[in-house]
Amino acid sequence: MQMNTYLFFNGNCEEAMNFYKAALGGNITAMARYGDAPMPCSDDYKSKIMHGVLMVGDGSIMFSDSNEQRKAVFGDNFSMSLSFNADDEITRTYHAISAGGTVTMPLQDTFWGAKFGMCCDKFGINWMFNWDKPKE
Repeated sequence: MQMNTYLFFNGNCEEAMNFYKAALGGNITAMARYGDAPMPCSDDYKSKIMHGVLMVGDGSIMFSDSNEQRKAVFGDNFSMSLSFNADDEITRTYHAISAGGTVTMPLQDTFWGAKFGMCCDKFGINWMFNWDKPKE
């Protein structure tokens, strides 16, 4: 399992990614926009960042503009993101951490070829769970 921090912004994610890239000497390795996804969004939001990755040394920071229905509240604008190597591992950990908390996205198959889910645990910490399924 790998753990990363996931930061959320209100429309200025790309600016933040470039700032941290320059400040930390990292490399942006992914930048997908809401307009690239099959979910509907307004024309104004199509250029916003749905998912970005900044590699810094041996680690990474993940980024996103919050979706149009939920604005980021600073202090609550991050999630702990876990990446898994197996289906049973993600399922067990998702159910353990979400127990007593609030499921914000059920664990499910996604359009990007992964199993993914989100929750807020009983202590108020936001979590994201991802397992990239093996390519057939």
